Amino acid sequence: MKKIALFFGCLLGVANIFAQEATIDEVQMRKLQQAEFFIKNLYVDKLDDEKLVDAAIEGMLKQLDPHSTFVKAKDVEKTNENLNGSFEGVGIQFQMVEDTLVVIKTVSGGPCEKQGMLPGDRVVYVNDSTIAGVKMTNTDIMSRLRGPKGSKVKLGVLRAGVKGINTFNIIRDKIPVYTIDAYYMAAPGIGYIRIDSFGATTMDEFLEAVSKLKAKGMERLIIDLQGNGGGYLQTAFRLANEFLPSGEKILSQKGNRLAGAEQVYHADGNGTLQNIPVVVLVDSYSASASEILSGAIQDNDRGLIVGRRTFGKGLVQRPIELADHSMIRLTTAHYYTPTGRCIQKPYELGDAKSYQKDIEDRLNSGELTNIDSIHFADSLKFETLHLGRTVYGGGGIMPDYYVPLDTTIYTKLHRELSAKSCVNGTVLKFMDKNRNSLEKKYKKKDVAFFRDNFVVDESMFGILKAEAEKAGVKYTEEEFNESKPMLGKVLKALVGRDLWETSAYYELFNDNNNIFAKGLEVIQTDEPKTITRWMQ
Repeated sequence: MKKIALFFGCLLGVANIFAQEATIDEVQMRKLQQAEFFIKNLYVDKLDDEKLVDAAIEGMLKQLDPHSTFVKAKDVEKTNENLNGSFEGVGIQFQMVEDTLVVIKTVSGGPCEKQGMLPGDRVVYVNDSTIAGVKMTNTDIMSRLRGPKGSKVKLGVLRAGVKGINTFNIIRDKIPVYTIDAYYMAAPGIGYIRIDSFGATTMDEFLEAVSKLKAKGMERLIIDLQGNGGGYLQTAFRLANEFLPSGEKILSQKGNRLAGAEQVYHADGNGTLQNIPVVVLVDSYSASASEILSGAIQDNDRGLIVGRRTFGKGLVQRPIELADHSMIRLTTAHYYTPTGRCIQKPYELGDAKSYQKDIEDRLNSGELTNIDSIHFADSLKFETLHLGRTVYGGGGIMPDYYVPLDTTIYTKLHRELSAKSCVNGTVLKFMDKNRNSLEKKYKKKDVAFFRDNFVVDESMFGILKAEAEKAGVKYTEEEFNESKPMLGKVLKALVGRDLWETSAYYELFNDNNNIFAKGLEVIQTDEPKTITRWMQ
């Protein structure tokens, strides 16, 4: 009963804090305590206190908005890892191929790299546990690989061309988690930075990328937020601050009286990118902090947004730690873009299912494929702060340049080959056979040299066909030939990723992304520069 007492003690503590501001319904509080007491003591079967209370908390939160969530104590650290910038483990990026862990990359300077592990290695056991061929989940495997810094773990590894199992004794260490996937010069004078999420290290990563791109002659910038689900609000604010002059509004947030008064965030004028034209790429999965940055850029006429309407998350979650170190992420405020737009899309309390279907509904309505299917009520129209351009509220950021979703780019066969890991399996087998020769020919060169000289030939497509046959994928030669052009581009980008880093993948494949292509076209015009003429 200790956890129960702590839980209700926490609630009563909150009640005491706000005693002068609000009245906690004592009858409802007592009812909750009574229900737990009788269930715990009179129910026919033995119950687990922790599960009982966790279920009660989850049940309450399910009656709220879709973003108020409960995180169990054992999951809090794991949930925060990607945003906090590091975890403790062995330092490999991997994927499961045919129930075997295959190393895609070793973290530079990490424990596995120091011990000589290589991309393409297959890890077959961890300490005394076999992990190959046993259909183990990624979560189970990671729980075996990760552990406290300084602890030891023994890995059994198969390597192509080497007989037997090699044993690597790894000492775990802190492993950095990067939130920027890629940066490179997309064209002369034009830099490109892709941000995966907004974490604790994002600003440092971003400024390092900017510094390196400036050294290569960057005069204009594309920021790619496609698929970026958000992260820390403070990081989004600091990024927006880099582009805006002193005093410009970045965002505001408003909650109820107990959650805190309205907070307004303004630029301090110390940003290093105030004079660089900028285009921001977004799609339907760009959410939360991505929308804060996009809204600040758009509303202040600081740059142009290219892509499709963003997700529409305008709710602020406050992390509240409970007595056993579990956590509630409770929605405590709405945030608003500088023009006053609340871009949170509509939702019904307790109805997460309909909310989660929103993207599917957009596709069915035609919004994702045809701009003529998009209609906004006059009440949702706003004017940007300096040039009076029309922008819209009511659910997400509507881009300045709409780019329809191309539903034909991937054939049905392509999607099936990808879903059954045939594409990744092809790259793995190809690299096993050709890694040494590829590294000698390309590794000391740059990605541009690889792009111009590497060709996905019929022998590689032959490996793909063999993988398809093994996976039971049925197709005709006509279907395969129809899919070959895009399959070839994906295979080439994945080989590039294997030779270098994730950044190489985007540098090789971005030209096939129609949002990127439109963004590059827009940034090369004079419009991004002239749209900020109010700053001159």
